[in-house]
Amino acid sequence: MPVGMIYARRLAVLAASAALTVTGLLATAPAAQAAMPTPVSAATARTYLAALTVKAEGSSSGYSRDLFPHWITQSGACNTRETVLKRDGVNVVTDSACASVSGSWYSEYDGATWTAASDLDIDHVVALSEAWRSGANAWTTAQRQAFANDLTRPQLIAVTDNVNQAKGDLDPAEWMPSRTAYRCTYARAWVHVKYHWNLSIDSAEKSALQSVLNGC
Repeated sequence: MPVGMIYARRLAVLAASAALTVTGLLATAPAAQAAMPTPVSAATARTYLAALTVKAEGSSSGYSRDLFPHWITQSGACNTRETVLKRDGVNVVTDSACASVSGSWYSEYDGATWTAASDLDIDHVVALSEAWRSGANAWTTAQRQAFANDLTRPQLIAVTDNVNQAKGDLDPAEWMPSRTAYRCTYARAWVHVKYHWNLSIDSAEKSALQSVLNGC
């Protein structure tokens, strides 16, 4: 057989093998993937982390969720929560009030899939009270509102409600997603948000983030 034909057959076999691999990956991937804005790369996150101010966490004195107005209207009848639910879900159907009445949501934190919006919370990756203790106590109400409804940074994500409640206002030294495959993305998102909003970190938080980012 001519060399050219042998080479062509080998290329065909390789192409078929690659197609099978891709098909297999698609078959095992979750039906829905949360689509929050992509955080900075691990390399950039490490650079950002090194630039953050490290100091002891501040007091929760004076904190109230009401000081971070949410969920605000984004467009028409849709507020921030409904906007994130529609963004992060698959085949999401909303009613005239923009409430999600059907769809499918994959929770990146724990790998669960839900078909009822009531089973989901919109998590602030950097919790509002964590932000308060890291510098947001000195912000204006307008700044806190912008932070609480930030759709531009990787700050808001639809996740299983009781997982979000278990996380509470814990930082990465105290809590990380149980789904280990997502921890790198979570650490990158956390640093991205804190860097953009010029929030401080404590030493244990920094160490935990360094550990995760060094393994990304």
